[in-house]
Amino acid sequence: MRLGREFFERPTVELARALLGKRLAMGALEGKIVETEAYLFRGDPGCHAARGRTTRNAPMFGPAGTAYVYLIYGMHHCLNVVSGREGEGEAVLIRALEPLAGIEAMRERRGGGGRGSRGLESLCSGPGRLTRAFGITRAHNGSSLIDGEMQILDSREKPEIRASARIGLSAGEDLQLRFFVAGSAFVSGTKAQNGGKGEAPRRRLTG
Repeated sequence: MRLGREFFERPTVELARALLGKRLAMGALEGKIVETEAYLFRGDPGCHAARGRTTRNAPMFGPAGTAYVYLIYGMHHCLNVVSGREGEGEAVLIRALEPLAGIEAMRERRGGGGRGSRGLESLCSGPGRLTRAFGITRAHNGSSLIDGEMQILDSREKPEIRASARIGLSAGEDLQLRFFVAGSAFVSGTKAQNGGKGEAPRRRLTG
């Protein structure tokens, strides 16, 4: 069942957690959401809307359930789901998916990606990888997840959720606003970032 606007109108951190286990679908492609990051208008210097509304971040101030898609490093698109009340300027980044349907098409879009040592686990493990696999671009920026081409489907799953600092940020790096399904092999990040052993890499502001 496709989720309606009421689902997305909840507070941003709550939505970031609630999205875990739900399914992102577009055409014949489908993947389970296993990792998210919350971005807050107040007290969060890592949020695009922290300094107010601009042409770039305008979709963040739209109604909940709007897609906010932007480009980082001039090559990677990132898919965000606008949350909360209209005008707040908050959103949830979809960081990783577990591929469920249309896997060969995803691999073709990734140029053969997802066939290496980690195989399927790496296909949509990261915001740039999942948008490439799904064919999500700036053309989807501002589109509706309520009645548009992209949709988020409900599920009965209630996964165990872990929290950590967000990945790739130097601003607001200590905020525990990254959420992921415990034990999932499809999340991004290092062992340290996912609750295991190892040294986490230095974070950068992704802008």
